[in-house]
Amino acid sequence: MMKLSLSGISQEYVTDKGETVNAVGETDLEIPEGEFVCVVGPSGCGKSTLLNVIAGFLEPTSGSVRMDGKVITGPDKQRGVVFQQPTLFPWLTVSKNVEFGLRINGTSASERERIVTDVLDLVGLADFHDSKPYELSGGMQQRAQIARVLANDPSVILMDEPFGALDAITREKLQNDLLDLSREKRKTIFFITHSVDEAIVLGDRVIVMSARPGQIIRDVPIKISETYGRPLKGAELRDTPEFDVLRDEIASSIGLSATDV
Repeated sequence: MMKLSLSGISQEYVTDKGETVNAVGETDLEIPEGEFVCVVGPSGCGKSTLLNVIAGFLEPTSGSVRMDGKVITGPDKQRGVVFQQPTLFPWLTVSKNVEFGLRINGTSASERERIVTDVLDLVGLADFHDSKPYELSGGMQQRAQIARVLANDPSVILMDEPFGALDAITREKLQNDLLDLSREKRKTIFFITHSVDEAIVLGDRVIVMSARPGQIIRDVPIKISETYGRPLKGAELRDTPEFDVLRDEIASSIGLSATDV
């Protein structure tokens, strides 16, 4: 089975004033194949930095990241990234955006068409394949961005607060859609969020990071659905007493009260 392993990862950078900032302290983490891991912590604790190291955008100051035992030395198609703000090309249609990576990789036209049709149907955008990004709502643009990542069939999907800028109704709808997608495709997902509620709703585990230099201070398994013997999501999950207990525990570990999350 594919496993993502972080061993002794730390990350420092030098500011414009020549000061060294320790963004991420020594961190170890293992993520089995198909697991949905959410990461929460105070602003500036290194969550996004850690994601960029896993993506291969940053070389760690120390330690290593491995997939299937192989050290990650840069970006590759095994890991796809979904950012908070959509990164679609405004001059291309939804279909052309989604197939962009496939075209670069030399995928045949017929195979590109099949894959694009499949992933747009999966994210509910089949009827908008010829639309330009500016014709879509924020939630639909994020669906298109997720489709573009899925089209390349990565083993790991890295998501940096992808729903943070959306309204509450759209956000919950996309949360539910992402849960359905993760259960169907069994992709490994590393998901950063500022919302403790969102982390509990989505994650198989919630990783809690400390203030800078960010380190893992808690690793919380989420077993609510197992307790009830069936998959729960959305309001149904939030209404359980177990949700309230986990919410309070995780919030208090990062210095928040229940009203702050």
